Amino acid sequence: MRSVVLAFVLLLFQFNSVVSQETEKEKDKKLNQFLLYGGIGYGTTMTALSQAWYKEQGLENFKFFNDNAEWLQVDKIGHSYSTYNLSRINYEILKNTQLSDKKAIIWSSAVSSLLLLPIEILDGFSPDFGFSYGDIIANTAGSGLFLGQQLLWNEQRIKLKWSFHQTSLAPLRPSLLGDGLAEELLKDYNGQTYWLSFDIHSFAKESKFPKWLNLAVGYGGQDMIRARDNQNLAAGFNNFRQYYFGIDFDLSYIKTEKKWLKVLLFIGDMIRLPAPAIELSKGKVKGRLLYY
Repeated sequence: MRSVVLAFVLLLFQFNSVVSQETEKEKDKKLNQFLLYGGIGYGTTMTALSQAWYKEQGLENFKFFNDNAEWLQVDKIGHSYSTYNLSRINYEILKNTQLSDKKAIIWSSAVSSLLLLPIEILDGFSPDFGFSYGDIIANTAGSGLFLGQQLLWNEQRIKLKWSFHQTSLAPLRPSLLGDGLAEELLKDYNGQTYWLSFDIHSFAKESKFPKWLNLAVGYGGQDMIRARDNQNLAAGFNNFRQYYFGIDFDLSYIKTEKKWLKVLLFIGDMIRLPAPAIELSKGKVKGRLLYY
C-alpha cells in the first residue's frame, strides 16, 4: 500500500491541476508546470517514504523476492489500483497541455508505472523485502486498464475502486496490520476490498439505465493475520477469499463549475461508497445492506 500513499500525495501536489480547464495560453505553460511541480512532489514523497520505511532497517545487497502467494493477492490488486488511478490523475492534467490526446493517454499510463518503479527497486535493497516481479506485473496491469479503455472508448467505462472497514484482526498484530485507523487503512488487507465498477449507461447510451448507478464486482480476503496461508494456519487462522457483487455510484456524472468540488468528486470516484452488496465466501452467500 505504499504505492497508494504515493498516488494520493502526488494528487495533492497537483491539486490545482486536476480536472481543471485552461485557456490556450495557459496550456502552453501547463506541461512545464506538470514536470516542475510533479517532480518536486515526487522527489519529496520518495524522500519521505525512504526515511519512513527504509531508514531503520537499512539497505543491503539487491535481491529478488517472490511474494505472489502472500495476502491472497489483495496487495497485488492494490498495486493495480494505484497505477490505474495515477493514470487517471496524470491524464486529467496532461490532456490540458499542448500534447495531443493520444500522447497524453500514453504518457499518463507509462509515467504511472515508472513512478512506482523506484519503490520496487528500494524494496530490492531492503532486508525485509525484495524486488517483486509480481508487483511490476500488477503495476503494469493497472496502468494498462486505463490505457486500453481510453484508447478503445475514449472514456473509463470500468473503474478500479477501493473500500475499507476496520477489522478485529489489526489489534492482534498492530506492528503488521496497523496501530490505529491511519495505519490500518494502509496495512490491514483484511479490511480492504477492491472493485471493478461497471458504468452500465456507457455501454448502452440509448437506454434509460440511470447514469449515476453502476454495477460492481469486488474482491477481498479475511483472517489474514500473516502474509502466507501456512503461516496463518500455524497461528490458528484459516484465511479465505471473499467475492462481492453490488451497486456503486458514479460521481463523474455530477456536474459542477466549482473547481474544489470537481477535485473532491474526482477523488471520491476512486472509492466505492457504502452500498448494498452480496458476498460469496466459504461456499456461502450473505447479503450486506451497507458494505464498504
